[in-house]
Amino acid sequence: MVQGPVQRPDQLGRADQPNGIVAEVARDRVLTVPNLLSFLRLAGVPLFLWLLLGPKADVLALVVLVVSGLTDWLDGKLARLLNQYSRLGALLDPAVDRLYTLATLFAFLMREILPWWVVAALVLRDVAVSVSLLLVRRAGYAPPEVNYIGKAATLNLMYGFPLLLLAQGDSTASAIAQPFAYAFVTWGGALFLWSGLLYVVQVVMGLREAGTRTVGAAGA
Repeated sequence: MVQGPVQRPDQLGRADQPNGIVAEVARDRVLTVPNLLSFLRLAGVPLFLWLLLGPKADVLALVVLVVSGLTDWLDGKLARLLNQYSRLGALLDPAVDRLYTLATLFAFLMREILPWWVVAALVLRDVAVSVSLLLVRRAGYAPPEVNYIGKAATLNLMYGFPLLLLAQGDSTASAIAQPFAYAFVTWGGALFLWSGLLYVVQVVMGLREAGTRTVGAAGA
């Protein structure tokens, strides 16, 4: 999932404290069913990219993307059903989502499906969020939680990218898919950028307030 803030700045808790974002129920397990599904999705990233740029087998690439989306939904359900939450899964799941997004953007740029400025804006958003995450972790704090704007952005892009791929060509199906593809990608891209901006602002405000509290405590 795409990460975004939902907590107020004063709720940016220490990762090692009970009120931190990292839940105490997380386990240091690796071999779980959800993690195996995430590893399967990860293995599909280079295959997906090769299908798009090598033989340009768009139908097969579309199948890989759809299977990735289904397993992404399934691993979350299984984690709750089987109580198989893990720290690795919490890191791996959004990382694989990000890799699919970046791989898709790169392939669409190479094939001139998306203009360079759209790709650049979405990639720079991801860079800004990644830098913010590093700053938060370096300061010893847990990152803000995933919010509904970020989830909505991911959902729109998950529909928009396959439809945009389907829209390439001169068939009737391509003509039907085009308006839906551009609508989903436009809304998904806008929400993606907005959630990134909120994330960065949330981190900056949270770290600033945390620093103020630290200085105040030292002065006391």
